[in-house]
Amino acid sequence: MDDLVEKSPAVSCQNTEVSKKAVKVCPINVYIWDMDETLILLKSLLDGTYAGVFNGLKDTRKGVEIGKRWENHIIQVCDEYFFYEEIENFNEPFLNALSEYDDGRDLSNYDFNNDGFGAHYDDSNKRKLAYRHRSIAQKYAQGLQKVLDQEMIKLWNDLYNLTDSYTDGWLSSGHALLEQTLGRNRILAPELASSETASGSMDTKCQNINVLVTSGSLIPSLVKCLLYRLDNVISHDNVYSSWEVGKLQCFSWIKERFDGPNVQFCVIGDGLEECEAAQIMRWPFIKIDFRPDGPHRFPGLTMKMVHSYIDVIYGPAHAEAENDDE
Repeated sequence: MDDLVEKSPAVSCQNTEVSKKAVKVCPINVYIWDMDETLILLKSLLDGTYAGVFNGLKDTRKGVEIGKRWENHIIQVCDEYFFYEEIENFNEPFLNALSEYDDGRDLSNYDFNNDGFGAHYDDSNKRKLAYRHRSIAQKYAQGLQKVLDQEMIKLWNDLYNLTDSYTDGWLSSGHALLEQTLGRNRILAPELASSETASGSMDTKCQNINVLVTSGSLIPSLVKCLLYRLDNVISHDNVYSSWEVGKLQCFSWIKERFDGPNVQFCVIGDGLEECEAAQIMRWPFIKIDFRPDGPHRFPGLTMKMVHSYIDVIYGPAHAEAENDDE
């Protein structure tokens, strides 16, 4: 440390300028994820298509049974803890869509069972629906460990581990990649860490964001995030349902919300709709394919691959710094 302090003022000034430059040009990456058959596997388990692509190496009946158990867990948690049975017909594209109707009332002793919530989509019911959305957001932030009893937690953990084993680590590797997008567990990507250090990057100063855009309805999608352990890498306010509005509209909202001179967007999913929407937005799109020889799947997809797609659209992350040095 002493030798750094004793460097000449000119050298110290130069190092300071490099650091500032590195922070200045560091992009904010907004990763927009699909859920089903991307971050999680469910439909392909239920209909046997996941097992089918392994040509007999996977037990199809076991996969279907795993999928049915997930369905039961999702429905149970939705109905018992997240008001889904009574608000199923009031799908919104995101949780704070009705925030203008929320007067901020203290909900700690609020009686949701007897507040007169009905079938009409009037201002009174919008306010009561906004209360429910705020309660759901609070439960999401707390996590299922604070919501479920110990027996249910054990069943849930066992099912997660069983699914991860059956899918060769699909869930855990997907979660690990989302952690890397946020700058966590960077030891899992040594090829990136070494190259970024060599280039003088200050990646730890970057603020990357994970957003979920799913064609499923909002409340079950939030519950899936919780059950599939995605709640610590995707916040509740970054979950969008395209059920009624379409993915292009969701992408437009996301661009309006996060856009800036140093913001980059990247879409990762398995479907045609998100691919076409990404093309319209001129964002990179990475197609997930669960076939064992698929080019992008879990395990397999890495940050290096993701960055290569981003660089095609936006240019290398440090191009500006390199140009300034010339």
